[in-house]
Amino acid sequence: TAGVATEALFGAIAGAAVNRIGEFNSQDMANTAWAFATAGVATEALFGAIAGAAVNRIGEFNSQDMANTAWAFACVGWDKLNMFVTFGSVIGERLVDFTDADKSQLYLVALHVQLTWPDVDFSLSRHLESLRSAYTRQGSAPSQLQGDVSAVLEQLG
Repeated sequence: TAGVATEALFGAIAGAAVNRIGEFNSQDMANTAWAFATAGVATEALFGAIAGAAVNRIGEFNSQDMANTAWAFACVGWDKLNMFVTFGSVIGERLVDFTDADKSQLYLVALHVQLTWPDVDFSLSRHLESLRSAYTRQGSAPSQLQGDVSAVLEQLG
């Protein structure tokens, strides 16, 4: 992100993306959500547009796109359950297709959902031990944002 996250720049990008979200493929949606989450910019209109399009087009997402998108939404503290339920259901059915790096991200997503909606039977929660194992096997260093999110989530539960 070049170390700079200006409100005007991200606002302009978000506005343009919202207007053209129908032209985005799954990777475009995943990359956009990931970029905004990594920069710490949670634009409600943009994430709402991505969530709506992603839920409607979930079949187009490969495992990496799903993991990156779900992770981005967890990182920005997305508080609308529908996107997580839809993604979690599909991910649970296709979990064997996910790499350890993907599963590591999904572990953080599952923790976010458990903390935000403790009474919801979230499908990824059934795979929590497998996701946690993948998370702990990851030898690479997480990004600063991932480390911060992980530390907070682990402190909470």
